[in-house]
Amino acid sequence: MKPPSRLRPGLMATAGTALLTLTINAALAHADDGAAGPAEVALVMGGSGDPIPPASYVDAVDRLYIAPNYPEAVPQALFTPEGFYGEVGVKQLPIDTSVAQGVTILDNTISQQIAEGNHVVAFGLSQSALIASLEMSQLAANDVPSADVSFVMIGDPMNPDGGLWERFAPVTVPSLGLTFYGATPDDLYPTDIYTLEYDGAADFPRYTIDLLADLNAFAGILYVHGTYPDLTSAEVATAIELPTQGPTLTHYFMIPTQDLPLLDPLRAIPVVGTPLADLLQPDLKVLVNLGYGDPEYGWSQGPANVATPFGLFPSLADLEKVPGLLVSGTQQGIHDFVAALSDPSPDSSGLSVPNLLAANPLTALGSDLSAVLSSASPIETVIEDLQAANTDIVNTLSSVTSTAYAVLLPTADILNAAVTTLPSYDLNLFLDGIGQAAGGNLEGLVNAVGDPIAANTALLTLLGGLEFIMITDAVTTIMSDLTGLIP
Repeated sequence: MKPPSRLRPGLMATAGTALLTLTINAALAHADDGAAGPAEVALVMGGSGDPIPPASYVDAVDRLYIAPNYPEAVPQALFTPEGFYGEVGVKQLPIDTSVAQGVTILDNTISQQIAEGNHVVAFGLSQSALIASLEMSQLAANDVPSADVSFVMIGDPMNPDGGLWERFAPVTVPSLGLTFYGATPDDLYPTDIYTLEYDGAADFPRYTIDLLADLNAFAGILYVHGTYPDLTSAEVATAIELPTQGPTLTHYFMIPTQDLPLLDPLRAIPVVGTPLADLLQPDLKVLVNLGYGDPEYGWSQGPANVATPFGLFPSLADLEKVPGLLVSGTQQGIHDFVAALSDPSPDSSGLSVPNLLAANPLTALGSDLSAVLSSASPIETVIEDLQAANTDIVNTLSSVTSTAYAVLLPTADILNAAVTTLPSYDLNLFLDGIGQAAGGNLEGLVNAVGDPIAANTALLTLLGGLEFIMITDAVTTIMSDLTGLIP
């Protein structure tokens, strides 16, 4: 949560950043004691909720994304705050504050490495890609040569054509401490950006009035966005380099995703889930892809380095493709459905009634209770057990209550954004359309009405999704606490 104003959050943030930076610099200096520094260092940052990248993560992203581009770079984990109030927890730094601290840490570390004569590769995923993107402009403002620093990013929310932070720039949501910064610069430093198809943070639909595309993008944030380190080298090798326009220092790669994340919950249903998902997917994919423009692709077909905000409707040429694709999709769906039924998933093997009863915690509790009642424990043991149970129950109820009411503030902040920030943004979009019409572009009248509707369709989906994540996390925590009471 945001700290109360009486605690002077700016001072706290500055102090925290200074402490983290001091710790990092000391660690790097210690790593170089007694030996010459490496000629090329890769600073590896984690994503939201992962301020300290584990060794397994560093090894994976180095093997998949850094080493293929910079084989001599020595990877080092870099600590950054990676807080995201509401998304990774209700008691977290607002993302703007977290990103600002991260930029300071990254900038100080890069400056130190350059001073030691090293070339630096900055690696970012998700929130740390925001950090890396903003750091580019800061380095350029300080006249740091492009030969000294390179960047590799995965799941970049500031992707020029597809990043969520570009689609709705420059919207600011004060209640959540969130600003849509715009696009990652494409011409300042050598950069490689990898995006998974349907990753809603980095591959968000352009035509957001397509609700199916918006819902699929949110599902992509849940099911796709966090999977970059888990891919195989063969999967990364399928990446398609996207076309660009004009001079650029950035290469953009799109990694195809086989299944719509929107259908992942359906696929999780034993036995029938996969066949039903296979039946629906071909036609549903056409309707989802229409949110990107061409219904045959799950990403925008424009130049990847051109900053592209959300739009209202795809082109007539794209719409004309839909009927034929739906016909062929229906045929494909029936074929896939039959094929899936002929090769059923073995997921149901453990779902027999006896197994379910055996897994019932109430059954286990009853067995334990019977054992206690049948035993002839001394009175001292009984009293000690009652005292321990009393402590456990009270502590659990206290934790459950804390978790439950902790959701109330971010819920209020989300509602605040929906009833204040969003209407203000809608009014600005309406006035933009009127201005276009006043300038002689009659399409502006359509935009004045349609753009607010398209924006609301996407942003309300995302705000509702953020609330869903918080409530789901709270319920999971509460259930875990209550389950802990069962012997």
